Amino acid sequence: MAKNYIIADSGATKCHWTVVIGKQKLTIKTIGISPYFLSTNEIIATINKSFAKKVKTEAINAVYFYGTGLSNPANVTSIKKALKAVFTKASLDIQTDLVAVARATCQHKKGVACILGTGSNTGFYNGKKIVKNSPGLGYVLGDEGSGAYLGKKVLQYYLYKTFDEDLMHCFEKKYNINKDQILDAIYKQPLPNRYMASFAEFLSEHRGHYMIENIIEDGINDFFFAHLNKLNESWLHPIHFAGTIAYVFKDVIKQLAAAYEIELGSIIKSPMDGLIKYHK
Repeated sequence: MAKNYIIADSGATKCHWTVVIGKQKLTIKTIGISPYFLSTNEIIATINKSFAKKVKTEAINAVYFYGTGLSNPANVTSIKKALKAVFTKASLDIQTDLVAVARATCQHKKGVACILGTGSNTGFYNGKKIVKNSPGLGYVLGDEGSGAYLGKKVLQYYLYKTFDEDLMHCFEKKYNINKDQILDAIYKQPLPNRYMASFAEFLSEHRGHYMIENIIEDGINDFFFAHLNKLNESWLHPIHFAGTIAYVFKDVIKQLAAAYEIELGSIIKSPMDGLIKYHK
């Protein structure tokens, strides 16, 4: 095991870095390091700016990077080039964010790993690697149960005026935006998935209202039905969840797991603590 190493856990929105120098630990937060949204040079600039004066990058022996979009070989190449440019003497282990959840929750045991964050994903982990994986279709065609998926429903309910008068008033008071601004942000501005995911917060703030509960339950059930329901291993091994959406709406996940008669494992907000344990 490398003496000085870094574990990076990156979603589409933010990246959590834990720097381990001997017995010292340092946490650094940056924007999400996603090759879908950032060029190699932009990734290098982001890391350099955040690590400058905090970490001697040449002293790092290994970087364990877990991120979104890394089932795509071109994205792995981009991340590898960026990390190599900054951490010139480090060995690199680049894995998907789903492997991060699997290693964090299952350690070296078999289990099903799920992500419900800005996006969503699931796969079966055999104790060493992900051997079955749902197709990642992104926020336009997939990402069931994710922040982007739920946030899109909130926007639909507002724009179609499906919300009752009380919820319409609450939405307008909180966001103070109109249809043109919403459509511009989604169809013309960068990072529309993050924009849509930001509206999932409206759901957590208005729990108890039947319309809100319906959006949450239907959205997360879509994830269970589209992904877990088609994975035979869902009934053979514990199902583990990670991500802000999973953590905030864990009561709904527990209800659905009971309804589907599957064994629920852990529900964590971030895999970092589990990854630190794994890499010890």
